[in-house]
Amino acid sequence: MIAVRTATSRDIDRCTELLGILFSEEHEFAPDARAQKQGLSLVIGNASNGIIFVCEVDGTIQGMVMLLFTVSTFIGKKAAILEDMIVEPQWRGKGIGTHLINHATAFAEEEGFGRITLLTDHDNIKALSFYNHLGFIPSEMKVMRKML
Repeated sequence: MIAVRTATSRDIDRCTELLGILFSEEHEFAPDARAQKQGLSLVIGNASNGIIFVCEVDGTIQGMVMLLFTVSTFIGKKAAILEDMIVEPQWRGKGIGTHLINHATAFAEEEGFGRITLLTDHDNIKALSFYNHLGFIPSEMKVMRKML
């Protein structure tokens, strides 16, 4: 049975494992379990920062996605940044990612958010196709960051 629910502090260790997989697959990042646990703790239990959803299959977490909360002055509404979408590799292609995105989207719509933005590697064709299939469209904007 597949079920999506809000993550709790009891899920931090498993979510840290999943983030280790994600950051091993992305070009710009490398896993750091201490940092990932700290980041997860800043969201779990702090509803003003965001929310994490996990997808369980027969009681075991096999995927997660995080929405971080902000405001868009352009649309005059709350906006969410979709972060850290990951499904355990052996469970990919079985609908877990779709369940997670649909759940996160429904949550954002119910809570009055006007937009969800996400980042993915520019050459990750599977992810780009997946997100496009679920209604996300490419942006012409260029991502820039400054590490502090």
